[in-house]
Amino acid sequence: VRMVRPQPLVDFMRGRTNSSRIGGKRHEELILPINSSLSVTLHQDQLKTTTTVACSRHFQEDRIWLNGKEEDINQPRIQSCLREIRRLARKRRSDEDLSNDISLAHRVHICSVNNFPTAAGLASSAAGYACLVYSLSRLFGVDGELSLVARQGSGSACRSMYGGFVQWKMGERQDGKDSLAEQVEPESHWPELRVLVLVVSAERKLVGSTSGMQTSVKTSKLLKHRADCVVPGRMEEMISAIQRRDFAAFGELTMKDSNQFHATCLDTYPPIFYLNDISQKVISLVHRYNQHYQDTRVTYTFDAGPNAVIYTLEDHVPEFIQVVRYFFPPETNGGEFVKGLPVGPASLSEDLKTAIGLEPVPKGISYIISTKVGPGPCVVEDPKLHLLNPEGLPKKST
Repeated sequence: VRMVRPQPLVDFMRGRTNSSRIGGKRHEELILPINSSLSVTLHQDQLKTTTTVACSRHFQEDRIWLNGKEEDINQPRIQSCLREIRRLARKRRSDEDLSNDISLAHRVHICSVNNFPTAAGLASSAAGYACLVYSLSRLFGVDGELSLVARQGSGSACRSMYGGFVQWKMGERQDGKDSLAEQVEPESHWPELRVLVLVVSAERKLVGSTSGMQTSVKTSKLLKHRADCVVPGRMEEMISAIQRRDFAAFGELTMKDSNQFHATCLDTYPPIFYLNDISQKVISLVHRYNQHYQDTRVTYTFDAGPNAVIYTLEDHVPEFIQVVRYFFPPETNGGEFVKGLPVGPASLSEDLKTAIGLEPVPKGISYIISTKVGPGPCVVEDPKLHLLNPEGLPKKST
């Protein structure tokens, strides 16, 4: 099976608006959050995870390859997803007497590739587990509320099962059956919205999201205040701003929430530093750009990493990219600086340069990915794009 793009290949990626970031887990094994959260799924034409899943009676054991390297299939979260999909498949077959389907005793081979930096604060685990669960569900004929399964791999992955604007409801039940994702608006809702991923560093972060959250839950008093007193109201405000397509409200909430998330990281003991000097300069640049126009034209958010996700409207993309290019000059003989959706030309006024007034930092930004809101996981029909060969092993190109 292959899937976005087999019945296994699912290509898929998501980014987050951060009306509310996940501040921690109230149940680590079931991956139940202490607050609800909201995210934006980014378009697979620019940012994606591709996963191929194959099943055969000739396979001796379950195996998985990530970005060309074989990994331990016995990682607890991978096993949780495999176990739950197989359980749902057994239940479906007993209910419907589907004796001719693929044998659940057969082992699976999984191959997955990201086309964006992994473990660098760009939601690679969310994209990866959403893709994995969707591919496995297609292989074994499982349907239903798959966000509950994806959540067991990575909390954020439950939101990545849908396109557009998606909320993860924290739920109240101890068994987590009501902690699931729900689409707020589809990807077609706000066609003018654009997303620029400013890749500061593709290196793996020193503190992973999961371990960082565990430490914050134990040591940060700000985290509890945030979950109890800030996030519930902010969720309502953010959903309303999205539904009204009110960019000024959307932008202010996004930046405030990103800032508070990282304040929580600093309130953790010992403190967690996800942002670096370039991240902080991007924050200053955005605020000075908006102040020049006396309008919220662009907004930033940072996940657990130094890379900035910028939201803006289509009309402002060319100028803002020129601003980034001016204050973070790329290598003249390097690779493509702006990838993804094409961006038209723009000139910068001297007034704007003076108003921003930052000292340029050459090569501070490695490259920019220009994208937009996109759909959830989908099937890749072209066999040439499958990642596994007929023997169930990764193709040489992967």
